[in-house]
Amino acid sequence: MLYVTSGVPGTGKSTLARQLARHLGAAYLRVDTIEAALLEHGLTATVEGYAVCYALALDNLRLGHAVVVDVVNPLAVTREMWARAGQEADVRLVNIEVICSDAAQHRQRVEARRDDPANRVGEWIPPTWEAVHASAQDFEPWSTPRVVVDTAGRSEAQAFAALLKAL
Repeated sequence: MLYVTSGVPGTGKSTLARQLARHLGAAYLRVDTIEAALLEHGLTATVEGYAVCYALALDNLRLGHAVVVDVVNPLAVTREMWARAGQEADVRLVNIEVICSDAAQHRQRVEARRDDPANRVGEWIPPTWEAVHASAQDFEPWSTPRVVVDTAGRSEAQAFAALLKAL
């Protein structure tokens, strides 16, 4: 199985993706970590992070491992890339969109994340609320099936239980 958790920063997707990977004993691939490593070594981090993550996911899928990917995934073209990975590895793809429908709570999460040194790897720094809000406007509508989990007003445990129920 290939699980791709998507959504704008601060919705709780990384938290849910890590919990899901732990629960399944699956490989966990986070694009932010890949991009941080690229930046730390003086390389660029635009489409390169996605390309590396795609290749690592495919390697793990071909070995028979379930894979949980943690990625913003705002564009139809990136979503199609994950669908191709599932097809190439002959595994089922489950798209998971994580949202936070409470704007005030979402903003608080984004701002707290920026202040948390544990979320900073190398040169990568979490985006500001203004950047997150602007990027949400460019998030392309989904045209493929997905599981949607709203984390607003839920604890991490409650959000994870909602994810498992939806799966």
